[in-house]
Amino acid sequence: MKFATKAIHEGHEPDPATGAIMPPIYMTSTFVQESPGETKGYDYTRAGNPNFTILEKVLASLEDAKYATVFSSGLGALTGLISMLSSGDNVVAINGVYGGTYRLFNKVFNRYGIGFHTINHPTEKALEDALAKKPKWLFFETPTNPLLEIFDIAAATKIAKKHGVLTVIDNTFATPFFQNPLTLGADVVWHSTTKYVGGHSDVIGGVAITNNENIKKALDFARMSMGLNPSPFDVWLQTRGVKTLALRMERHQQNAMAIAKFLEKHPKVNKVIYPGLESHPGHATAKKQMKGFGGMVSVEFKLSLEETKKLISSFKLFSLAESLGGVESLVNHPASMTHASIPADERHRCGIADGLVRFSVGIEDSQDLIDDLTTTLKKF
Repeated sequence: MKFATKAIHEGHEPDPATGAIMPPIYMTSTFVQESPGETKGYDYTRAGNPNFTILEKVLASLEDAKYATVFSSGLGALTGLISMLSSGDNVVAINGVYGGTYRLFNKVFNRYGIGFHTINHPTEKALEDALAKKPKWLFFETPTNPLLEIFDIAAATKIAKKHGVLTVIDNTFATPFFQNPLTLGADVVWHSTTKYVGGHSDVIGGVAITNNENIKKALDFARMSMGLNPSPFDVWLQTRGVKTLALRMERHQQNAMAIAKFLEKHPKVNKVIYPGLESHPGHATAKKQMKGFGGMVSVEFKLSLEETKKLISSFKLFSLAESLGGVESLVNHPASMTHASIPADERHRCGIADGLVRFSVGIEDSQDLIDDLTTTLKKF
């Protein structure tokens, strides 16, 4: 089956008892056992729930994988993954991870002896040198948040496999619709399903996906043991969101490309960052490993920092808010919002300028969005 068909049909059949086309919401904490230890597959929702199974099946299918484990949030999924590590283990990350990821590694798990080291310029030699030291993981996201840097997944995972290092990739920005890292050599893919998978800014969730059965077992154990489970209703909402993922991502990309091209020519814009533009340094790599370029656009305006903050607080259709990936357009100032937990010197070293603005382009009419940008920019 093709992607759009799998997104709608994979994971469940119409309810055999009632014929309901959509799966019920199994809002239960516990399940009756036929005899002690003899269940119908579930005993306690912290350990598993039919709604979890449905979403896991469809998301694994969309990533061309065998297994998935859903969690309470994207960071919940990452916490489950990190629980597989031990004190003294090290993770090598490629520059440009999400602020919450940085915070979780460097302000929580570093206290338990888990090292987190960043490669600023991931050349082949830099990766070889770092991975020759035998860290447990090579960890990165592509496109990155918020600079939309593109890293060659196949090339990086080839080096990691040579040194016996597990590769973990955050695929939130690209989504399974535009990119499938496991088919390019990655060992684990994880998502904040809060974003494009859910797609409607009304639910928090996360997932980790793999072809490795032992990793699947470890993730299920982590969810049960640490209470990282989502609510069945939240998972049901995400399952509903997945059904329109293909349609939404096509529109997100169309609108993002239109806005990127518009802003690239605007006199008050210093730089536009979008992998779909030929001006993007990673454009060729993105074309090679992605089926599309996503719905995120980052911009630096020819304005002072204060003017930039006023600008992004003045739009009518671009709401100033955290998060991304919903049907509505959002605008964000990474330095003071999503990436504020990263120290200023570290942000600047990573290339996140104080004036950088990140747009999550929604699925509204593109001309209305461009009109909003045009009208608001005229005031500055």
